[in-house]
Amino acid sequence: MKKIAQLPNHIAFIMDGNGRWAEKRGLPRLEGHRAGIENTRLVIKRLSEYHIKYVTLYSFSTENWNRPKNEVNGLLGILGESIEKETLELHKNGVKLRHIGHLERLPQSLNLAIERAVELTKNNTEMTLSLAFDYGGRTEILDTVRNIIAKGIPPQEINEKLFNSYLYTADLPDVDLVIRTGGELRISNFLLWQSAYSEYYFTKVLWPDFNAEEVERALTVYSQRQRRFGRL
Repeated sequence: MKKIAQLPNHIAFIMDGNGRWAEKRGLPRLEGHRAGIENTRLVIKRLSEYHIKYVTLYSFSTENWNRPKNEVNGLLGILGESIEKETLELHKNGVKLRHIGHLERLPQSLNLAIERAVELTKNNTEMTLSLAFDYGGRTEILDTVRNIIAKGIPPQEINEKLFNSYLYTADLPDVDLVIRTGGELRISNFLLWQSAYSEYYFTKVLWPDFNAEEVERALTVYSQRQRRFGRL
């Protein structure tokens, strides 16, 4: 394993390219999603070897509901199976699972699988793995504003610290590094508030091919960045 001097505390992934990976191989798009989920397990393992404390995965966005119904249902089914399959191993390795986003639109089986995983792993401390299901950054900000208004908090008391405490990610640190696979150069409504000063790493590598060596490449590039947060 390569030694890297400066590592991020919180990495967020936009895991793009599963469908294209499958199409290049003449496979159904859902097989690409299966390959992507299998690869996620390997990526988490490598990040744990680097002792990364916080990882957030953009698993299903609010916009993904607009995809063909068969693909949406298939993907959500695969995600539910994966959580059921992987939770015990993650628990054994000290990973705390949490959900960000909405649960009410998800299938009941996936909803229950998430709730069971969160409850089982809630006291683990090696890594916090956040799964963004039915998540959108704009929706999160709107929900935060609505909740602050509902609490009757005076406008003059609203500052960044208070606003942050009403986000889905209230108890998580800001994101240090956002990694997007698949070649697209956009953030797709992901963690808009939390990534205000994140470093970004874009790669053409499709998510199922984003292996341990690619993880190390991204971490190496991050270690070479100078983070100024607006200062000189």
